[in-house]
Amino acid sequence: MSLIDGSVRDLLTAFSSSDPTPGGGSAAALASAVGAALLTMVAGLPKTRSGSDEDRQALAAAIGSLTETRHQLSAAIDADAIAYDRVVTAYKLARGSDEEKSVRKTAIQRALRGAIDVPLQVMRLSARALEAAQAVAAHGHPGASSDVGVAVALLRCGLRGARLNVDINLASVHDDTYTSAVAAEVDRLTGAAATAAEAAEAALAAG
Repeated sequence: MSLIDGSVRDLLTAFSSSDPTPGGGSAAALASAVGAALLTMVAGLPKTRSGSDEDRQALAAAIGSLTETRHQLSAAIDADAIAYDRVVTAYKLARGSDEEKSVRKTAIQRALRGAIDVPLQVMRLSARALEAAQAVAAHGHPGASSDVGVAVALLRCGLRGARLNVDINLASVHDDTYTSAVAAEVDRLTGAAATAAEAAEAALAAG
């Protein structure tokens, strides 16, 4: 059964088991998925900051973005575990002959890229949700400001956790062009997410 389709209790049990998956990558995706869900809740409240049409239009647009983002982040919880399991499987391949060593090396490199793709996508999605958080913070009902604050904190945590997983796998990839491109995107996403989070927090502080 997939992680996302089980109960919260089952998911926590899976995280606490001695199995390598689910691990930090799945936890990062979960954190960001919960953050996006909280923002969706606040954006959908019947009361907005001022009750204006501007508020409702901005929040409606945020809901559209956040709903799709949350679905993709939820899917990444399982996808990350699957991707890492493939890395483990690749490392277990036979390496007795030169041919086996070559096959194993190729499989490892392919699997590592898969294990990078998922958390990198989590970073993209987390940054996108943080962009939407600015609108929710500015136009959402002030009574739900703590929910927005928690959502922003979770999204920042999810993005940071996803970056840790990208970085550790990227260090083992033997393709300078690929690693440079991924590293550049990671830095860009980290900067954009920080800017968006700070803007959302400033909107909350402004009341």
